[in-house]
Amino acid sequence: MIRFQRIGRTNDPAFRIVVLEKERAAKAGNITELLGTYNPRSKALTLDNEKVKEWMAKGAQPTDSIRNLLINKGVIEGRKVNALPKKTPLKPAVSETAGSGEQPASQAVVAEAEVSAPTEAEVVAEAEPVPEAEKAPAETPAA
Repeated sequence: MIRFQRIGRTNDPAFRIVVLEKERAAKAGNITELLGTYNPRSKALTLDNEKVKEWMAKGAQPTDSIRNLLINKGVIEGRKVNALPKKTPLKPAVSETAGSGEQPASQAVVAEAEVSAPTEAEVVAEAEPVPEAEKAPAETPAA
């Protein structure tokens, strides 16, 4: 696999472009061959194009980030791929309007799962006429 190996100080990343087995971690240092370096801050890239093509001919697969970088520099042909993970939608926050305040998370999830919004037909069927005396007057907002 052709991938980045991070080097450099904290908050100052720089990367080696290395070939290593897919199962090995890039931080382990057991690389098969060093192909080049890349500094994302200065966009400086040193790369041995022939070695990259040779390793890809042998079956080495580049990561998505390396593939996009090689396409930008014209080393290989093809379409770029999305290297970023898909965004997951945010879960709605559980609002507690009544009760003693805090519930354990497992009970809150169970309570939320048990309560389901009734359909419009159920609301109409269950609605009972309310006497006029019990209805509260509607509040009007102050201007």
